[in-house]
Amino acid sequence: MKSNNIVLKTEGLIKYFYEPVKFQALQSVAFEAYEGEFLTLVGKSGSGKSTLLYCLSTMDTAYEGDIFIKGEKVTGKKTDELAAIRNEHIGFVFQFHYLLPEFSCLKNVMVPARRLGKYSYGEIEERAYEKLKILGLQDQALKPASKLSGGQQQRVAIARALINDPAILMGDEPTGNLDSKNTAIVYDIFKEISHDFGQTIIAVTHDNDFAKASDRTIELADGKIINQNKKDFE
Repeated sequence: MKSNNIVLKTEGLIKYFYEPVKFQALQSVAFEAYEGEFLTLVGKSGSGKSTLLYCLSTMDTAYEGDIFIKGEKVTGKKTDELAAIRNEHIGFVFQFHYLLPEFSCLKNVMVPARRLGKYSYGEIEERAYEKLKILGLQDQALKPASKLSGGQQQRVAIARALINDPAILMGDEPTGNLDSKNTAIVYDIFKEISHDFGQTIIAVTHDNDFAKASDRTIELADGKIINQNKKDFE
């Protein structure tokens, strides 16, 4: 379900770090991500890919240039405005799942929707079951998160990231802690989310096979885009 609709855009993104010395981490990064696209960011350690992702996520605002999400300029917005944008439009999946171990899988998935405050408790519970079903985990819904395998926990984390139906799912090494079998499962889930549900995925990865299987790969080196595969529309 890829389309020509631009869901995220950057213009002249520049980022410096100042400790221990001044260092330019991003150099005039400009690209567009499309609705329903599965996009990976690759590059050696220190290339700037994770720095770029955190700027795109609106969690890092100390940069120059502009970022647009769904046509809205997010650069320069206040902290509470950015929090609202993240809650509504962006889901996150990290290398570590960050689940609350004493909570059931269902309750973990419900957390972002309860924070958003858009749905009733019953609706949130229903949506959480629906997301767990997509991830093949509906039979684990009432189990404590700590009782699941690592691969299952990461799938619960993906369900949690999807609960508010975000326009963009961002992943920072989402398969970094998984074996090849679970990596393949996560890849298939990402493919389904992007192509069947029209949600955009932007994932940082060191896994070459994972990157090659995505719709498009942006390669960074020394804070610059050095290679950007062309995108074919379906």
